[in-house]
Amino acid sequence: MKKRGNMVQYHMRKVSLLIFCVEDDNGIRDLMIYALNAAGFEAKGFPDGASFWEALREDTPELVLLDIMLPGEDGISILKWLRSDGNQVPVIMATAKGAEYDKVIGLDLGADDYLAKPFGMMEMVSRVKAVLRRVSPVSRNEVLSHCGIQMDTAQHMVTVDGARAEFTFKEYELLRKFMENPGRVFTRDQLLASVWGDSYTGETRTVDVHIGTLRTKLGRCGDCIETVRGVGYRLGAVK
Repeated sequence: MKKRGNMVQYHMRKVSLLIFCVEDDNGIRDLMIYALNAAGFEAKGFPDGASFWEALREDTPELVLLDIMLPGEDGISILKWLRSDGNQVPVIMATAKGAEYDKVIGLDLGADDYLAKPFGMMEMVSRVKAVLRRVSPVSRNEVLSHCGIQMDTAQHMVTVDGARAEFTFKEYELLRKFMENPGRVFTRDQLLASVWGDSYTGETRTVDVHIGTLRTKLGRCGDCIETVRGVGYRLGAVK
């Protein structure tokens, strides 16, 4: 896979950020590519998973727009394979209007946002820019340590008391949020917006469920995720 940097300069010209659009409808895909190019991005389109995987072997996009309903391998399967392979490229899922189950599954598997069809091109470009802003400040080469927990963000790996621990994408993102801000109290709404995205419409109970499974997987270190009654959660010392 070729390595692509962020915005770089060559002879005073900016190289556009590369966006992959995986959409089987030729008309919609062409419109998406046109709108993204007009907004200053470099966009490439693919009608199915096979052509997407082939392109991914040659280049690394800054973001992927991924339709769920695709011929052959669907978008959920593609996202699952991306995340299981450790690829953390931001992904925005395109779902049918009202397909709440698809939205929840996609977000839980690691999608960064979603668009409900039919969507406008201005909305699409706005969502792309918002996700890129959200992920760009994150350090990809930082090791965070707290209470016997060590997180290597470059390798997307967590150890607890020296032993490797496995988490879902959302559990990992919650833990990273806490470890990047030890002692800070986050409300459930703040955690939803940060980890699930501003457009997520589920209940805050989702946060409680993920905190519960995160604590269990952390073992004795799970006690360091403290409940602040009436407010939310914070990362404190092991009790």
